[in-house]
Amino acid sequence: MTQITLTLDAVEQLAQSCLLANGCNADNANAVADTILQAERDGCHSHGLLRLPGYVAALKSGKVDGHACPEVTAVSPSMLRVDAGGGFAPLALNSGRPALIEAAKTHGVAIMAITRSHHFAALWVEVEPLARAGLAALACTAYMPAMPPAGGNKPFFGTNPMAFGWPRGTQPPMVFDMAAAAMAKGEVLVAARDGHELPAGTGLDRDGKPTTDAQAIIDGGMLLPFGGYKGSGIAMMIELLAAGLIGERFSFEAAAHDNKDGGPPRGGEFILAIDPSRLGGDDWLAHCESFFAAMLAIDGTRLPGDRRHANRAQTPKTGIPVPEALLNKIKDLGGQLP
Repeated sequence: MTQITLTLDAVEQLAQSCLLANGCNADNANAVADTILQAERDGCHSHGLLRLPGYVAALKSGKVDGHACPEVTAVSPSMLRVDAGGGFAPLALNSGRPALIEAAKTHGVAIMAITRSHHFAALWVEVEPLARAGLAALACTAYMPAMPPAGGNKPFFGTNPMAFGWPRGTQPPMVFDMAAAAMAKGEVLVAARDGHELPAGTGLDRDGKPTTDAQAIIDGGMLLPFGGYKGSGIAMMIELLAAGLIGERFSFEAAAHDNKDGGPPRGGEFILAIDPSRLGGDDWLAHCESFFAAMLAIDGTRLPGDRRHANRAQTPKTGIPVPEALLNKIKDLGGQLP
């Protein structure tokens, strides 16, 4: 597979120009392009430029409003609702984040619910700014049915990712981002594109048989929850937080209303932010750093996100590898390079 190396600036301009050419205004295009850029910069290619054709499909079909202007409302002093207005999630997140940080620091804990949004990005991008602001943060969102409940044989839950961020003072925050599925759908798409076999236990084919063929999972198959009933329980919790609690669509409801254009369905997102200094005492940071130090003293361990930070330091020098076929597809959709 031929790869073309792009600079970070080129990735951002490619994404921005493509979105502007297909119905986004500048605010929405810039917010989505920045999310794509961060994913590519940190080596998360499954949530970078690979997602751009899906964004465009949703704009072309009219499912997503590329000119949406999110509205932030304080439901209570520590509970915020962001109505994304039928737009992509990144601008809604950017709009509500300052108020969420202020509320969490003022009251010790705050919740932000994003509704009427279309989410297609990595969640770690969303919790890291909260952790950098000194807050512990949890975010989760549901999707369309992609995996069965434990013991079931029909997709019902989305891959249902969640991300958790923890502040570390002057050091980069600890952030993990994981799907409730054995593998994120984006990683399956990358494996299918690149012809890689998947680990056993990742999913089933259309006949309900275990498979390590990524394309078989995409073509009518389904992913499996990680850890069986454990991942299934987490997926159910996320459905209730990111849909039931905030009045948005469950995964099965999102599928029933989706136009199947290949872009992200309408749904919601739940974000919780907590100020650790309120409960952890004056030495909470030093105490937690001693915990990380003890953990890292065990041979072979590392903190979640370390690989992302290493990639982040290298990609400005090495550039971003982009499959030529994907680059040409984005160009055909109106994307332009510097």
